Amino acid sequence: MADEIVSVNEFQVLARQALPKMYYDFYAGGAEDEHTLKKNVQEFQRIILQPRVLVDVSNIAMSTNILGYTISAPIMIAPTAMHKLAHPEGELATARAAAACNTIMILSFSASCSVEEVAASCNAVRFFQLYVYKRRDIAVNLVQRAEKSGYKAIVLTSDTPRLGRREADIKNKMIVPQLKNLEGLMSTEVVSDKGSNLEVYANETFDPSLCWKDIAWLKSITNLPILIKGILTREDVIAQPYPLHTRGYFAATKAMEVGAAGIIVSNHGGRQLDYTPATISVLEEVVQAVGRKVPVLLDGGVRRGTDVFKALALGAQAVLVGRPVIYGLAAKGEAGVRKVMHMLKDELELTMALAGCPTLKDISRSHVRTDRDRLQSLL
Repeated sequence: MADEIVSVNEFQVLARQALPKMYYDFYAGGAEDEHTLKKNVQEFQRIILQPRVLVDVSNIAMSTNILGYTISAPIMIAPTAMHKLAHPEGELATARAAAACNTIMILSFSASCSVEEVAASCNAVRFFQLYVYKRRDIAVNLVQRAEKSGYKAIVLTSDTPRLGRREADIKNKMIVPQLKNLEGLMSTEVVSDKGSNLEVYANETFDPSLCWKDIAWLKSITNLPILIKGILTREDVIAQPYPLHTRGYFAATKAMEVGAAGIIVSNHGGRQLDYTPATISVLEEVVQAVGRKVPVLLDGGVRRGTDVFKALALGAQAVLVGRPVIYGLAAKGEAGVRKVMHMLKDELELTMALAGCPTLKDISRSHVRTDRDRLQSLL
């Protein structure tokens, strides 16, 4: 069939046709010049695969374990906001697709459906993504509701003391609908006749004082493991003294110190600070700092099964997929999300076979060649 979808990227075209411009731009856009947004995808394309041949690949095993929960492949659903802007069933459709694909969905704090509604939609392992507002009682309420509803982990987004400057949203005067999880707690209505209402709302509510010491507070209100999302440097991973040039003192760095159960290498899909590095380009640095003490997941830029393979070769335990899921949802609802996840899984299986890797454990650093490798070979 001429209109058969053969790659995940085709769903973006369909989503653009299906969605109002304001909503498509909200999902697709990034911060300022969108340099990081583009680099997240482009930097995967700079990594070369180095396959092994004459390996028995008659059986390919892709299942893996994240915090004790088995999933069918190392591909999870990233937290993305307000799915009902993409499809009337919103996160309920996404959750059912995740369950059908036997993977973990991370429900966004800013979901169109409540934590309880999503939990009741199907039987599956889910994590809950948390922003911390100035009103800390909001976080307490949502974390405790997520735990009561059977969510298995909290994913703390750490890179949003304020909202990044998303110029498409400013031009479109992006409107924030009432967030289901906040009903009865606070209103998301903003009175502003300039720019993005989302930006105004976020900057009024997000807590810019949130810092490493607050992880202890978060741990005090839940028994769930906490993953920290938004890490891009080894300095934010593990205590490692390093000189700050002329200042003459040492900074001890953090995520491992404070007891994170996992780390998500993420630049918020290029939506926060522009000109930060592509996540795939810093993944190896973070993995080496962690030393495999906790799982490291990669978020950002995954569009192909080869991308998943490259991330695994550089040390990620799994990847998170955000925009492609939204595009699949906008184009074809639950079936579209399933299709996106199945396509990535099928492509990963084929990549493993062609690269001579019958299991995930067979994927090694020697299967990829990066720009850094090429530079070192010239020295």
